[in-house]
Parts: sequence; structure tokens; C-alpha cells
Amino acid sequence: MGARHVVSTARTTVVLIAVLATLAACGGGPSPVMWAAEVCTALRPWRAEISGLTSSAQQQMTAQTTPAQAQENLVRLLAGAESATETARAQVVAAGIPDTDQGELVAGGFVDSLGAVRDAYGRAEEGIAELDASGPADTFYDGVEAVLEVLTDEYQSSALDTTTLDSAELDRAFDEVPECR
Repeated sequence: MGARHVVSTARTTVVLIAVLATLAACGGGPSPVMWAAEVCTALRPWRAEISGLTSSAQQQMTAQTTPAQAQENLVRLLAGAESATETARAQVVAAGIPDTDQGELVAGGFVDSLGAVRDAYGRAEEGIAELDASGPADTFYDGVEAVLEVLTDEYQSSALDTTTLDSAELDRAFDEVPECR
């Protein structure tokens, strides 16, 4: 083996490593199955926490508390929902972009939807905090009802529109992975 052959082999190796590194950087996010599992792993505790917080909020609305106590409890519950939603959103971001057609669109849709829900909880928290809890109880509770109606509307409008997302691989993945059941 001559010196030229060693240099040529070294150059080929360097070029091959560079090409492989470029290909690895360009694509190859998690497989649809891995991504779906990570997303469902992020969303399962979030759904449970939101469900628990919703039940607590409903109990607060029917409990014999003063408006000031109800306000404090509702603000805390909404802050918890906002925080839980941000945690789920950050975990979905960390899951990356699935390596499939429309992967970026699907991942972005999940992240955007969770961001909108988080913001809706934050606005509701501010709305409840701004209500006058020292005035007539009926006026306070009417205000709470109005804030929660807006929250419900914003929550519903932030839902991920799956009609525009068409990825058979992701549909299959969400149906198959145990984390999504």
C-alpha cells in the first residue's frame, strides 16, 4: 500500500463521515411509534391533572366558602392547570418532530394547541384574580361564571384540528402504542 492510497482512504473516510453527519442532522427524528409514545406519555398525566383540577374547581363553586376563599382556590387551581399544561407542552416539544410525512405539521399542531390551552388558563387565572371578592357574592360568582365561560370557549377553540393532518403512520402509531391506550 502506497502513501497515496492511505491518503485517498483517509479522504474518503472523512468525506463519508461528513456525509453521514449531514444526513443525521437533516432528518431522522423519532419514529412515529417512538414519537406517539412520548407524546402520550406527556399527555396522560396532564389529562389526569386537568381532570382533577376541574373537579376541584366544580367543588369550589358549590362549596360554602366566602368569595375571597373561592377566589384564592380558583386562582391556585387555574395556575396549576397553566403549569401542568406548560409541562406537557415542553415535553411534546422535547419529543421532537416525528420522521414521517407531515411530521413537522403534526408536532407543531400539538405544541400550538397546548400553548393556546396554557394561555387560556393563564387568562382565566388573571380574570378570576381581578374580580372583586369583597363585594356582593352574587356579583363575584357571576364574574367567575363569565370567566369560566370564556375559558371553555378558548379551550374548545384551541383543540388540535386533526382533519387537516393526514399521516397514516402516526394514526397507526397512536392506535398501537400502549402509552396511548
